[in-house]
Amino acid sequence: MPRWKALPDELDPQVREFAGQLRRLVDRSGLGIAALADRTGYSKTSWERYLNGRLLAPKGAIVALAEVTGTNPVHLTTMWELAERAWSRSEMRHDMTMEAIRISQARAALGEFGGPAQATQTKPAKPAKPAKQAEPAGPAEVRRPTVPPQATAPSVDQFGPAPVLPPQEPPRGAVPGGGGSGRRRLLMFGAGALGAVLIIAVGFFVLKGNEGDPEAKKSPSPSASATQLPEGVKCVGAGCGGKDPEAMNCGGVHALNSTTAVVGSVTVQVRYSKTCKAAWGRIQGAAPGDVVQLEKGTASSKKGTVSAADTDAYTPMMAVDAASDVKACATLASGQKGCTK
Repeated sequence: MPRWKALPDELDPQVREFAGQLRRLVDRSGLGIAALADRTGYSKTSWERYLNGRLLAPKGAIVALAEVTGTNPVHLTTMWELAERAWSRSEMRHDMTMEAIRISQARAALGEFGGPAQATQTKPAKPAKPAKQAEPAGPAEVRRPTVPPQATAPSVDQFGPAPVLPPQEPPRGAVPGGGGSGRRRLLMFGAGALGAVLIIAVGFFVLKGNEGDPEAKKSPSPSASATQLPEGVKCVGAGCGGKDPEAMNCGGVHALNSTTAVVGSVTVQVRYSKTCKAAWGRIQGAAPGDVVQLEKGTASSKKGTVSAADTDAYTPMMAVDAASDVKACATLASGQKGCTK
């Protein structure tokens, strides 16, 4: 029976319960981690992450575990769905916390919490005081109340108040508001209308030109491609380059062993996922310090190294059109080397 490590304290209760259920199923089956990896198609390292709460198992791994242990997959996938929601909420909270920290650091660097940056800020100009009206001559103690100017008051000159004329309509063709300013507004309006017409015309000809372009019709939008991926799969093609195949759910039922070679007593494989259009290298039955690497022409992936507690390892993914485009190479701690063909 495996001796499990304590689950992380910060783990969500729903995820903790799900990880405990997975452990009980493995204990009941009597399988070791290595045997579980061989029967499910997911690596030993991945199962250790799943069972120790460091990574949520993908749905494909849960279905494979149900088949191996003779468990009803419906009940197990229901628990997985609840744990997946809790895991997503935890990741969202973590992302929001990190974003708040970055914003706080940026504000502090810009001096918004106090510092030299505040000293350079310009103070808002004080509003000008209204001019005092002239007071009539007479004794200083006699003051008339100050009456604010009224917008509707008629002008007054030395001959008395000017007669208030009723509003008249401007003559036809005239621009209200004065000659100079009215003409400027009219010119600005005409220039804006002409610019809008030009933009619409350019957009029409661009769209019309794309109708005859077969390549424009063939290329789907990124969002359309993303919706075609199976449930749980998180990348495809170039988007998978350099990423963990298990974390992206490209392994398990979505992958197969393309080519296999034996180096000493170690098995080295090319794993290929047609769904993700990516490949990675895997080494099994290895000793600590053994290394596997995926090669595509002159390019190569990062190395996967067997740790002290493992007997297998795998590389990050490389985007390929076919499994025959790459080969997996093993370099043992003893110095022995070999590759798949």
